[in-house]
Amino acid sequence: MTLRTTEILSDVADELHMPEDDLIRMGVHSYLERQFRSIQAEIFALLSRHNVASVEDMEEHYRNGLLEEADTWQDLQRLDHLEYKRDRLQQLLEILS
Repeated sequence: MTLRTTEILSDVADELHMPEDDLIRMGVHSYLERQFRSIQAEIFALLSRHNVASVEDMEEHYRNGLLEEADTWQDLQRLDHLEYKRDRLQQLLEILS
């Protein structure tokens, strides 16, 4: 952290009557929650678009011929990546709690 950042952190912590470590932890937790909600929303949109419940469900639809790969392959890859990121954020949030 730069000296200015340290000063700001100290000033805010003093104003809120809380330790700087708690302020940092709360800020990181809040940021991770925002990211988690954003990813959840994107996952929901992709699942809804293809009327599936998960990546596995989408893959099952491919195997059964219910989805055309040509039109949806990128969505499957994006969904898989988002579910990984969501799970990782969930782990980080649990560590902070």
